[in-house]
Parts: sequence; C-alpha cells; structure tokens
Amino acid sequence: MKSLTEYLWFETPRRRELVRLTDTVTALVRKSGIQEGMVLVSAMHITAGVFVNDDEPGLHEDIWEWLQHLAPAGPDYRHHRTGEDNGDAHLKSLLVHHQVIIPVTGGKLDLGPWQQVFYAEFDGQRRKRVIVKVMGE
Repeated sequence: MKSLTEYLWFETPRRRELVRLTDTVTALVRKSGIQEGMVLVSAMHITAGVFVNDDEPGLHEDIWEWLQHLAPAGPDYRHHRTGEDNGDAHLKSLLVHHQVIIPVTGGKLDLGPWQQVFYAEFDGQRRKRVIVKVMGE
C-alpha cells in the first residue's frame, strides 16, 4: 500500500472563514500516485472543521446562519471562564465535525457532481493546520 501525508497550514485573516480545499486535495491524490484508496482530510484544531458540500455562496451563508443559531457567538459559555472567548467555535466544530474520508477511484477523488471539500475556520487569525493522508494502491 502507498501513502502520502501532507500538512496544510492556514492563518485566516478573519475569525470565521471557509477555505475550499478540493483542488489541493486533488493535487495531493495525483502526487501520491494511488489509483484506488481513500484520502483523509482532518483539521488538527478543536475550533475548526472539515466538511463536504456544495460550493454555492447562498448555501455557505445558510450554513453560517445555522451554526450561529445552534452555537451563537457571545454568550457566557463556561469555557470563557478560562480566559478564552471561543466557546462557540468549539461547539461549531462539533457540529460540522473535524474530518472527512473521501474515496479515490481511478486516481481521482470520487465526489458527487456538486461536492467540494472545505476547511471551516471558527476561531481564526492564528496559524492552524490540516492533515491530508492519502492511502491506497
């Protein structure tokens, strides 16, 4: 079995941001040389997430509003008693989860017609990383 591990580093200018990763993950699958397998894309921070969905601006705004409704910024979360102010970012990360596994078929990401891979930053403006691990034959 072949494998490739790469780390992607981000320091988003805004606290909340979406970064489309599909092209980068596609290039890493190509670099790995695998034809059949899987690729894991995982945020290595507890205030960020990775998900697969449509790359449509209206949907992105709907996602942000939904997350804000379920885990609003601003309330006095118990976590804030530690001196932090990012309790909502931790909860948002739980909602979208921190990783995805995508099949690789014929040397390509096997995504549906509208599916794209995204890194979701909920507490940005500092350096964070994502691991991409490609495995297969």
